[in-house]
Amino acid sequence: MWCCEDRSERARETSPDWRLREMQARKGKLPRSERRLNEGLGERTLEALMSKLWVLALAAMIFSGCAHKTHAKGPAPPAPPAPAPMVGDSETGLASWYGHPYHGRAAADGEVYDMDTMVAAHRTLPFNTWVRVVNAVNSKSVDVRIIDRGPFVDGRVIDLSRAAARAIDLLGPGVGPVRVEVIRLPETIEAAIFAVQVGAFRSRDNAERLRATMAARYGSARVVLRQGNPDVWRVLVGAEATTDGAEALASRINAESGERNGFVVRLDSE
Repeated sequence: MWCCEDRSERARETSPDWRLREMQARKGKLPRSERRLNEGLGERTLEALMSKLWVLALAAMIFSGCAHKTHAKGPAPPAPPAPAPMVGDSETGLASWYGHPYHGRAAADGEVYDMDTMVAAHRTLPFNTWVRVVNAVNSKSVDVRIIDRGPFVDGRVIDLSRAAARAIDLLGPGVGPVRVEVIRLPETIEAAIFAVQVGAFRSRDNAERLRATMAARYGSARVVLRQGNPDVWRVLVGAEATTDGAEALASRINAESGERNGFVVRLDSE
């Protein structure tokens, strides 16, 4: 069988027609009918290949787009601004009063503090907010305008002028339980930023050391001067858009530092 196949193959290769076709193929001179057939087959093969490539490319683009839509993460939305206080808002706590050496000096809102007028300091209420302060011991009340920041002692909610403290019999004891209610708001309220006060020092160097430590741990901290006799350097940490965010930061600082003195204050242009 193999011998027969070999003889048949040799016979085909030695035939005149076969040799002619071989020479024509080498010179690119196949018969026209076969050239057309081969060209047609080549074009159809190329078209099929290009179609497959287009399909693959389109599928890759669709998959890439879907993957991008599924896994892309945009920037975190900014925290919503702190809600403005409302008339009727109230809080309870301790009130104190302050006079000298702050009398005659600039308050936090820029005006001169006069201890004989009905004004007060509050940590977070907007300047020019009016509040009613009721002495929980004798039910006496006084209306005061917020012009300053304070008191910077944990547990206290408002620092009254001497005149306001006298009106509710708080001069003698100096500190007493009160209820503070918002009764009037300013016409315009600027966007609020809140921080956590973690310390107050007579030495600026000590304040700067604590500021550096807090900035390394929590990202931002500043030292703010509270003029007095003597001056006091306050250390404020963070810049939160809401009181809830500032309270959460205060809880974290208090837990990690082992202290319980951090409290929320409003940041003003100080």
